[in-house]
Amino acid sequence: MADAAPGPRPSRADAARASPADAARASPADASRASPADAARAGTGAGRPLRADAVRNREKVLQAARDAFAESGYGVPLDEIAVRAGVGPGTVYRHFPTKEALFEAVVTARLEDLVADARSRVDSSDPGAAFFGFLARIAEESAAKRDLPDAISIAGSLRDDLNAAIDVLLRRAQRAGAVRGEVRTADLIVLLKGMFAALAGVPDPTARDVVFAVLADGLRPSRVLGRPDRNAETGRARIPLVARGSGP
Repeated sequence: MADAAPGPRPSRADAARASPADAARASPADASRASPADAARAGTGAGRPLRADAVRNREKVLQAARDAFAESGYGVPLDEIAVRAGVGPGTVYRHFPTKEALFEAVVTARLEDLVADARSRVDSSDPGAAFFGFLARIAEESAAKRDLPDAISIAGSLRDDLNAAIDVLLRRAQRAGAVRGEVRTADLIVLLKGMFAALAGVPDPTARDVVFAVLADGLRPSRVLGRPDRNAETGRARIPLVARGSGP
C-alpha cells in the first residue's frame, strides 16, 4: 500500500509564534521523533563538522538570542533575533529549525548552573540559609534575565533536575524548622512564577527586594514570625488579616 501523503508543514511564522506551552502540547508522535536538541543538530548534517563561516553564524545567532530572550523573554520573534545577529532568517532556521530548539540551546547552560548551585548547597550546615539563599539567587537572576521564568516552565529533564534539587533544599529546611511544613515544591514553584509575573515590568530593584522578603516571610513557620502556628480548633494555619504593627 502506498504511503499517505504528508500533511502541510507549519510555516515559519507559526513556529515563531508558538509558546513554551504550545511546544509542550506537541503530539507524542512528534515528541518521539526528535527533541529540540536533536532538531538543532539536524541542520549541521548528521555529525559532519560545520564550516568555519557556519560556526561563526551559529555563534552570532546564539549571542543575539541570549540578549533578546534575556530582555524580552520567550515571546521575541525569530526574525528579530536574525536581525540582531546580522544574518538572514534562513540562517537561523538552518541551525535551529524551531524557536523551542533555539531557546533550549540558550537556557541550557543557565539551568545547568542553577542545578549545580542548588546541589552544592545541600550539605550546608544551615539548611534554612541554604534554601533562602538559593531563592534569593533565583530572584536576582529573574530580574536581570526575563527568560528565566519561561526556562523553568518548559517541560524537560533540566527542569525536572532543577525541581528535584529545589525539593531537596526545601525538605532539609523544613526538617530544620526553617520553612513551613505544609509547603510543597509545586507550591513553591507557583509562588516563584507569581513573583516573576509581578516583577516583569518593574525596574525598581527595591520593589523586587520587598516582594522577595514578603514571599520569604510567608514560607517561614508562623512561630518564627511571632504568631500562632495553627488554629487550635480547626488545626488550620492562621492567616493574619493585618500585619502586626500596621494598624492605628
